[in-house]
Formats: sequence, C-alpha cells, structure tokens
Amino acid sequence: MNGIATLDRVYRADALIADDVDAYLDRHRRKTMLRFITCGSVDDGKSTLIGRLLYDSRMIFEDQLETLEADSRRVGTQGGEIDFALLVDGLAAEREQGITIDVAYRFFSTQRRKFIVADTPGHEQYTRNMITGASTADLAVILVDARKGVLTQTRRHSYLAHLIGIERLVLAVNKMDLIGYDQARYDAIVADYAAFAAGIGIAAFTPMPISGFRGDNVSHRSDNMPWYDGLTLMEHLETVEVGVDADQAKPLRMPVQWVNRPDLDFRGFSGLIASGTVKPGDAIRVLPGGRTSTVSRITTLGGDLDEAVAGQSVTLSLADEIDCSRGSVIAAADAPPQTADQFEATIVWMDDEPLIVGRSYWLKLATQTVSASVREPKYQLNVNTMEHLAARTLELNAIGVAELQTDRPIVFEPYAQDRTSPNRELGGFILIDRITNATVAAGMLHFSLRRAQNVHWQPTSIGRADHAGLKNQTPRVLWFTGLSGAGKSTIANEVEKRLNLMNRHTFLLDGDNVRHGLNRDLGFTEADRIENIRRVGEVAKLMADAGLIVLTAFISPFRAEREMVRAMLQADGRGGEFIEIFVDTSLAVAEARDVKGLYRKARAGELANFTGIDSPYEPPERPEIVVNTSDMTPAEAAEFIVRQIMPLK
Repeated sequence: MNGIATLDRVYRADALIADDVDAYLDRHRRKTMLRFITCGSVDDGKSTLIGRLLYDSRMIFEDQLETLEADSRRVGTQGGEIDFALLVDGLAAEREQGITIDVAYRFFSTQRRKFIVADTPGHEQYTRNMITGASTADLAVILVDARKGVLTQTRRHSYLAHLIGIERLVLAVNKMDLIGYDQARYDAIVADYAAFAAGIGIAAFTPMPISGFRGDNVSHRSDNMPWYDGLTLMEHLETVEVGVDADQAKPLRMPVQWVNRPDLDFRGFSGLIASGTVKPGDAIRVLPGGRTSTVSRITTLGGDLDEAVAGQSVTLSLADEIDCSRGSVIAAADAPPQTADQFEATIVWMDDEPLIVGRSYWLKLATQTVSASVREPKYQLNVNTMEHLAARTLELNAIGVAELQTDRPIVFEPYAQDRTSPNRELGGFILIDRITNATVAAGMLHFSLRRAQNVHWQPTSIGRADHAGLKNQTPRVLWFTGLSGAGKSTIANEVEKRLNLMNRHTFLLDGDNVRHGLNRDLGFTEADRIENIRRVGEVAKLMADAGLIVLTAFISPFRAEREMVRAMLQADGRGGEFIEIFVDTSLAVAEARDVKGLYRKARAGELANFTGIDSPYEPPERPEIVVNTSDMTPAEAAEFIVRQIMPLK
C-alpha cells in the first residue's frame, strides 16, 4: 500500500465539543496565540513542513484530504505519496514551479495553543514578502536543507528576523531522511549556523533535526534519530514562552485611528492600544501637541471598561476638549514618547526601482502619514559577511542604514529600544511611492538626530497674513512645468508683467537663473534634479510666506517632486496656494525650436540626462491650468493664465 492509502482518513473533533460546546469554546478562547513564520532558502521544505503541521494537528477536513490526494497525484512532487506543500502553495504559478511566491497564512490549533503561521518565499526576489510575514511574528522557524547547509538566504532571513526583533528562533535542519539521519552532518550545520548567529547578535536559538515530509520530530519523536533528546517542533511551539505581558508593562501608547463623534454629546478617540494599560482618571498627554488631560471613559462595542490593556481596540473619552485627531498618539502623561523630524534608520528596500535619494515618499508609522526623503545611505549591509559596503542608493532587497527627514515632527520610539519586545507600532515604518502608492521599503527607526533636537521653529510677531495684508493680495506659487523649449520662461515673464501692471507684488524664479547661484553646485542627474526642485520649493514657500506671488519656470520633470512642493504649501493648511501650470508642447515642436541648441547637443551625445531625450518627462496628471504653445502665442497664454488665477485680491 502506498502512503496515501494508509493515511487515517477520519479526523475527529475534540470530544469536548460533543459533551459541552460552551466549555469547548471557552477553553478555545483562553488559549494563548503564537504567530510564527517559516523562512530560509529555496526548497528547504517550508511549505511541506506547514502542511505536515496542519495534517498532524487534525486541521484538514475529509474533503480537503481527498482533494490533496488527487492534487498530489496530478501535480505533486513526492511520487505516489502525499505532497503536504500543496496545502499551502495555492497559487497556480506556485504549483507549476514548485515554489512559494506569496506569503501564505494558515491557522491551526492544538489542545494547548492557537497558531497563525506564515509561509514565506525562499527566492531572493521575494525577500520583500518575507518581511511582510515576519512583521507580526513572535517566532521564526529557520529551515535548512540538511544536504545543502547554511546558504545566503538562510543568513539573509535570519538577519532580517533578528533585525525586526524576533528573538525566538528555531533552526530546523530539514530533510534528515535524505542524508540517512546523519548526526555528524547535523552537528556541523548547527555549528556553522551558531558561528554566523553569534556574529549578528543572535543570543540563542533552538536547533532540531526534522523531516517535514516523513514527520520525524515534527509532531512525534523520531525513532530514526535516537541521538536527539530535545523537544519535537510541535512541543516547542506549544510550550515556548510568548511575551504576552511585555507590552502591557510599558507606558501607555495609543495611536489615534479615528475621532468618534456619533452625535453632539459624545466625542472619543478610537485606536488600538499598542502598549501599557489605561483606566478612567489616568493622566494622559496627546502628542505631538503635548496637551494633557485625563481619561474620563473607556468605551467598547461591548460596553464601558474599568481598564484597557495592550492589544485592545477601544475609544477613549477625555475630560478636556483638546486638539486630537487621526495620527495623534495618546500616551502616559509622565512617560511620553519622543517627537522629531530627522532620524537614522535601517531600511529594507522592497521595490524593483531603486531608492532615489532626496525624492519625497510617504512615510507611514502607526496612524501617522507624512512626507519624507532619504539621504544617501551611510552604508549597505552584506548579509554574508556583515560587511558595511559603500552605497549611493538601495536596490531591491538591499539592507542599508540612512538618515531620513520628514516634513513635520512625528511621534516615535526607537524600534530596538527593548530587544525582547520591539516598538513595532512607533518604531517601524513603511515608505510608499507618492505616485504609484506602492510600498517601496520597510524600516526601523534607530534614534532622532541631535541636530533635529537642537533646531526649533522660532515664532515671529509678524506672520504671513500680515505680509499678505500689507500687499493687499493672496500669496500664490505659479509653478510652470514643461519640456525645454516649451515656452515656460517666456510665458512666466509675460504673466509677471501683467501682474505688475495690476500692482501685484511678484517674483520670478527661473530655472537657469537659480542655477547660477543657489543651485550652482547641482548637476543634472536624477538625484540632483530632485534636490534642485526641493530647494526651489523651499524658497518659493518662504516667498509666499512673505506675501508674494511667486512664479517658477522649471522643467521639473518628475511628478513626485512637483507633488512634494505642493505638499510643502499644504502642510500648514494653505490649500490652493500651489497652482501647477502645464505648458503642453510636444517633443517634436520643442526640439524644432531648440532656442538654446540643447536638443542638438543631446542628440549628438554631448549633453547627458537631457529631458525628453535620455531622461524622462512625466506630464502632470491633474494640473490646475494647461496652455499649449503650439496653438497660442506667449501673450495669449499669459492672458489666459491671468484670467484663470484672478481674482488674486
């Protein structure tokens, strides 16, 4: 009989269900939860191991087993025997190639504990998916193929697991059946891994020899390895201590997700308590503002609570009417977290397109979303040698350390402030591309930069409203963008002349003129172009603060940087001040004009990184104003723009 024919095809539910359903459900609710991941290199047997755990824990229904048997015969990789990996690898591409691509989450339960396991891909190109699965895990099972030993992805996944604060590591030397259950080979692999682990700061790990396919030391002790006297993997998972109370021992932290205002008589702040405990009467501080109050009421869907702890979603009502909104953090009054806008961080790059230094990305940390830019990395890490390598950017799956800056202070805590319980909520972040909304990186904040702590905004008596009132106008930034030769500078000059005749106070920032002074140190690489626009945006913002109508004429080829400048002006609630004017001229028309001879030089290879030739131009998607100089003269375009932006007061 083959292996499938001899399988026990009947799975009985816990006998307690038949006797007392309520008692069974109550006991199930009281079980602790362990979240863990399986990771390691390609073909180390991660999916097979999870399938075996599901099978051994009796979490497969009879119809699922029948389907599994059929799939094993049709697309399985184990000959006539059951292929447990098919329980987890659900994508067609995964089954066809015999690999794991996406993170697969599975739930199972034993008499002692509930589990959520994430099966993560082994291929290097899917390392970003491993980070996703590990972000909420309490334990990591690092698999090693006993035939191959410790490989690059073994080291990479181990380092990443350690980096994000997973301190409970199991080294599962798998496929022992394929090496004849050789103890010497097993000992050599454990020794090799131990040397690597010590080098990256892993204090301890639990090694065990297993066979996911045969079931040796997975749920049952193996007669094939009498020399191993440790726990089985399932016994270890059921008994390993989970720091359930660690977050409760920390000071109160609750990122506000939503202001709950169902009627005029109730105002509360809803969110998940990340750490600490809270009771009515407790003194709290709301950050980043710093205002203090006391908790008057703790509300949940099931009614009011006398106390709430880490891990609970609640609504807190405060005794005082203070400014608190989504993105704020309610914290213990006497132990608040930090606020800053400049940091050092470890960044794991997860996008096919490399990091663009200086580009503005969305940074999301807890419920806070801000604009952030990354400086040139201090170094990139070689996961094989732990060597610090020089790097100008970060590419897919690269791990580096860099400084970043946000457009306003955020509430944070160092990620690894407590290695036994990392500050994932207020220390871990993701970076999001502002245009595509794709998550491009995950990161861990180390600390705020000292210069950020020493630099504060100095309030002044005369503000922007006073400057604008004195000039009797509403400040604006008229941002002209388009290809070289489109007519931006000519039209901007015509617009300024008309505004001058209307007694408006203006200033024109022209791309060429600015590069003679403020930006003379910048070239035309992508990074320099981004920094060019960032500086001009900051200057334009200051001029708008002075009450001026600012006109800028820059190619500004990238949407992300134009949106960065828009965000600068909207940061303080100045909606509508930024007006994007697209001078829409085709490349053929602009090149035919070639007023400065730049297109000719670019075509001849004498001018590198020229927009439209060997560097892209990204047209605006929703500009406030569009003018086409193929159909309009500069004077007509200027007149049209002035009519559109009036009244300026």
